[in-house]
Amino acid sequence: MDQESTGAPRPDSAEPPGQATPTTGVNRRTLLAGGLAGGVGALAGFAGGRVSAGGGGSGDSRPDQLTYPFRGEHQQGVTTPAQQQMHLTAFDVTARDRDSLIDLLTAWTRAAENLTSGLPVDAMRVSKSAPPDDTGEAYDLEAAGLTITFGFGRTLFRDAEGRDRFGLGDRLPAPLAEDIPRMAAEKIDAGRSGGDLVVQACAEDPLVALHAVHNLTRIAFGWATVRWTQLGYGRTSSTGAGQVTPRNLFGLKDGTASLRGDQEDLLRDFVWVGEGDDAADWMAGGTYLCARKIRMTMEVWDELPLRDQENSVGRDKVSGAPLSGGDEFTAPDFLKRTTGGSPAIPESSHVALMHPTRNAGVHMLRRGYNYTDGSDELGRLDAGLFFIAFVRDPRRHFTPLLARMQFDLLTEYLQHLTSSVFAIPPGLREGETYVGQRLLTGAV
Repeated sequence: MDQESTGAPRPDSAEPPGQATPTTGVNRRTLLAGGLAGGVGALAGFAGGRVSAGGGGSGDSRPDQLTYPFRGEHQQGVTTPAQQQMHLTAFDVTARDRDSLIDLLTAWTRAAENLTSGLPVDAMRVSKSAPPDDTGEAYDLEAAGLTITFGFGRTLFRDAEGRDRFGLGDRLPAPLAEDIPRMAAEKIDAGRSGGDLVVQACAEDPLVALHAVHNLTRIAFGWATVRWTQLGYGRTSSTGAGQVTPRNLFGLKDGTASLRGDQEDLLRDFVWVGEGDDAADWMAGGTYLCARKIRMTMEVWDELPLRDQENSVGRDKVSGAPLSGGDEFTAPDFLKRTTGGSPAIPESSHVALMHPTRNAGVHMLRRGYNYTDGSDELGRLDAGLFFIAFVRDPRRHFTPLLARMQFDLLTEYLQHLTSSVFAIPPGLREGETYVGQRLLTGAV
């Protein structure tokens, strides 16, 4: 699932708003080389915020040495330049009261702030008789651009039986209260959709992302259990200025139109919840994560003539240019005709249906990944796209576009398997100790 560009040229060097230039932070290797005493001291100094560059850092921007600020107006992992690896996990909360939920979010936030700076989840225990606080599989690795993003599902506010377990029922945002309607070409697995909480960990190194989710899952013991998880690799969109458009498993350039972190006006209009929006008292500065797992029938697609593949999408397969001409970022010309009189871009192509000019100017910020779950019993690849979009209001900026896909020529080669929507609260401001604090304390 794509959304087409307006054809505006992309800047090559601007930094995304709200994102500091990636820096080299204090890392696990530097921390551990100093021994336990040095590690405890470093963690103590880190309690008030992100550790600045230092130690063994070289000061360059190698992917394995990138770090991104954890605190800020917005959570990281939204407009952050899309990394190559994703590990996303949804949880069901087993905690019985609001105080326990706060304890979980506080522990998660503290661990995430450490992990995204390249530090262990906590100081190592002195006693060898007790388990270490950090599982250790990433001790020798840098932060690798790790970002950790937290979100809340509808059932955190009222569960499937309608119970208001944590006294949050009256704070359920209207955009989260509505289900995504049933769509064409879908076979939704309810057990691998939804959840009370979601954690999205993205990094340039898959082990760093796994390490983060491994430790957060371990911390959650007694408070929450894993509902489902999804691994993704090879970003299928570009959110950072200067990132080259990647290709999906159909071999197509994917995410040409994805919003970038430097498009502030569009982000304000279509991604960030505003002060006048529903639930603005705690969601202003946040966004909504919409996720769909979409299996791609590659064996069928692979046997299509190139002309049919390009007509299904509305773009040249190699260059990514619209079939009306130009280069990848040229605005599609839907009025242009072939010599035979047909539209150069077929009316049922993906471009023609998803372009903002055909959807009241609506944009969304895509941040999806390829996935592969092995092969099925017939030897066909069980693989496709784990589609993620961040939007200001799913009812206006996601569901209408999804509904139009029933007329999309690409739909014949896709099957939607899971569907989830989560509220992503704003970032941590000064003095806050856990993500979602404005929701759970009622503070504005």
